[in-house]
Formats: sequence, C-alpha cells, structure tokens
Amino acid sequence: MFLDYYRLHEQPFGVTPDPSYLYLGRTHRAALDALTCGISDDRGFMAIIAKPGMGKTTLLYCLLEQLRDTARAVFLFQTQCNSREFFGYLLSELGIDPLGMNMVAMHDRLNKTLFSEMLAGRRFVLVVDEAQDLAEPVLETIRLLSNFETPHAKLLQIILAGQPQLAEKLASPALAQLRQRITVSSRLDPFSAEETANYIHHRLRVGGHSGDSLFTQDALAIIAERSEGIPRNINNLCFKALSLGCARGLKSLGPEIVQEAAAGLSLDSVVPQSCTGAGSQPPIDLRLPAPLTYKPAGRRVGWRRVYGGAVLASIMFLGGRALFPSFGRLVNAAPSGAFHMSVGQAVDPTLSDRQISPPPLSSLNSVSGPVTSGTASPSIPSLQFLIVAVRPQETLREVSLRYLGRFDEKLLNQINALNPELKDPNHIEAWNLVRLPLPPGTLKKGYDTAALNSTTRNTPTN
Repeated sequence: MFLDYYRLHEQPFGVTPDPSYLYLGRTHRAALDALTCGISDDRGFMAIIAKPGMGKTTLLYCLLEQLRDTARAVFLFQTQCNSREFFGYLLSELGIDPLGMNMVAMHDRLNKTLFSEMLAGRRFVLVVDEAQDLAEPVLETIRLLSNFETPHAKLLQIILAGQPQLAEKLASPALAQLRQRITVSSRLDPFSAEETANYIHHRLRVGGHSGDSLFTQDALAIIAERSEGIPRNINNLCFKALSLGCARGLKSLGPEIVQEAAAGLSLDSVVPQSCTGAGSQPPIDLRLPAPLTYKPAGRRVGWRRVYGGAVLASIMFLGGRALFPSFGRLVNAAPSGAFHMSVGQAVDPTLSDRQISPPPLSSLNSVSGPVTSGTASPSIPSLQFLIVAVRPQETLREVSLRYLGRFDEKLLNQINALNPELKDPNHIEAWNLVRLPLPPGTLKKGYDTAALNSTTRNTPTN
C-alpha cells in the first residue's frame, strides 16, 4: 500500500463518507450553514440538491455530528419503497418494531416519540438521502409528517437530499403542497481549480501527510480539469495516481502520472470502438479471457460454473493430500454462480472461438505458451492456475493469502506473468478476474480426465 510509502496514517481518498474529511468549498459551506440555521429556526422542510459524487452524504453526516448533543436524528436511505415500508424503516431506526402495526398505530407511536424528544429539550431531525428515487405517494406521506407540530413549533425537521431529478420531481404540479413547505433549499456545485487543490491538500493533511505537496501544480491543474471538480472523481484520480507513484518509487507526482491515472480510470479502453465510432481499430472482445473456455471440434469443453469459487479453490489447492477421482463430476454438479474457473493453454483473447487451437484433454492441467492482452508479453514457465474474482476493496496480497496462503516476491512475479493487464496490485476493481498460480501437480491429483470426458459429452453448451 502507498500509505507507508507516503507516510500517511490512513487512506485520504477513501470511498466512505467520513465527515472528518469534509472540505467546505463555497457552496458546501453555504449549504451546511443554511441547513444548520434551518434546523435551529424550526423551518420544518429543507432540501439539498447535488449531482452524484458531490459529497452531499458526507456533508449530511457532518451536520448530524454537529447536532449529536442537541437533537435526535434518523438517517434513511431506503428510498425504493411504499409508504408503509417507509414508515416501518423510520420506526425501526427508532428502535420500535413495526411488525403487526397498521398505519394508524405507526403514526401514533411516532407522535409519542416526537413528544418525548420535545419534552426532553431535543429536536428531531429526519434525513432522507437519495430522495429522487421516492415515489410520489411516499413523498406525500413525508409531507404529512410535517403535521406533527404544536401551536408553537414543529416536532419534526425533515431534510430531503437527492440528485437533480429530485428538483424536477418536486416541480411537478402533483407535489405543489410539498414544494411550498420547503423553506430552505441548497445546492452543491463542483469545485473550482483552487478549491480542488485545497480539497486535495486538506484530505492529505487529515490522512497524516506533512511536508511538501505530493502533487505538483501542473498535476493539480490536470486533476481539476479531468475530475470536473467533482469530489468523488478527485478521490479516484488521486488514489490511482498515488498507487502508480508508489509502484514507481516517486515522491512527487507530476502531470504524466495523473494523465496515466486518468487513462486507467477511463471506460473508453473497455468499450468496443464500434459503439463509440472512434478510429478504425477492431473492437475489443468483451468476453471472458480466452483461457477460461475452449471449444474442441464438435463440443465445448467448458468448465462448469462454480458457486462461490472458494470451495473449488480449496479442493484444487488441497489436491495433493486427497485424491478426487470424480472431480469432473463434482464440478459438473456444482450450481451456477458468479465465477468461472479453468485451466488450459493461455492464448490471445482477441482470437475468436474458431481460431483457438484446442489442446488435448490430457494437457488441460497445465499452462504453456505466452499470455497476451493485446500487447507483447514474455513467455512464462509451465504453470497451473486457477481464476478467481476479486472481492470489493481487496488487494492482490489479500487474494493470494485467501486462496494460496502466502504472498511473496516469487509468487508476485508469477501472478504478474499470468496477468499482464494487472497494473496496480493494491487497487483492483471489484469482481475482476485474476489468475493465481497453483503448486505444480495440483491439478493432476485434483481431477480425473476420464471422468471429465464422461461428464462433458452430454452437457449442453452454456
């Protein structure tokens, strides 16, 4: 990880809405002040609108942190629901079991809770995030919640937070009564170039960095341009750039690294160019990598879909201790799942099925020949491998320890040879497929090719 290399105490560009990392740009500060004053003045209904990735959830967490000692707050994000389900979520967050209650009973319990909080001298704040997904009947139910009041004060302060579609929905004639009750409305705009630089410096300082800036001025300018001033995009660019810089031993990150990071985060490289209309290059084959499947003449020797992956990986790894003569039948019987696994000759993934020269079944337990990903790649020694899917936020080290029980320089070199497209072992997209080398001879002990033949003959092609 680059944390130790850059002397950071924690991840400064994480994906969770941590209020300690909130940077208050111009519109963020104005929105936080407006919401704070609105709650203090018992304004009832408030709204905050922002595009995805602008940090509205982080800002709301910061607001609730400020209100912790003076108000009771409920934060709801289950917005694809009906009115009854919405009320049930609200009561559940208050520690009340709504099971068996009708709408009248749920209203009564909520009313009692609101009065209890008022008598205790505390406000009650309800925050509904991603409110653009709420159906109109549910929004009308939320409007009726504002009827919980005394002659002198509102018992409930409600904040609706959502994307620009929320503003469009509130503008509809059917929701005129709700729109009229919104007394505070704020929006978050993208950061300027100066705010982007200050945002990056702020998060690095909170993460433990001290000393000179890790990014040059030119690099900061490119981040501002490529991220469009959106905090989530800034985080992704900085994380990628720091990972690349660490891998290359750089202490200062210039524009070249940022441009490479931006290119690595772009989806253009995985979208067929026939869809984008750009250039005359042949479209990229988006099928699973070629080592995952073979089609010998007349039938497909496709490995069965394996549920979970971990059970099969364990069997293959422990194959040296126990013989499984009917391993082919075991794989064939496994239920469909999210993973594919295979062994075989590594071939160019740009070849079509009919161009693949299939190896005999007897050779399916080893890898030979070069592994390529559209560019030249060195040959690798004969290795057995299995293909696994990476879990969210999992590093290559964690994947290797989970499946192979070790991670060292020799294993890393083998993994790099099997996965030439893998650029950053510390940052792999969730559910990407990675080839892991297995101990020699594992698969020879792990399955019976005769059993595999008998179980694949009558198996329909997936």
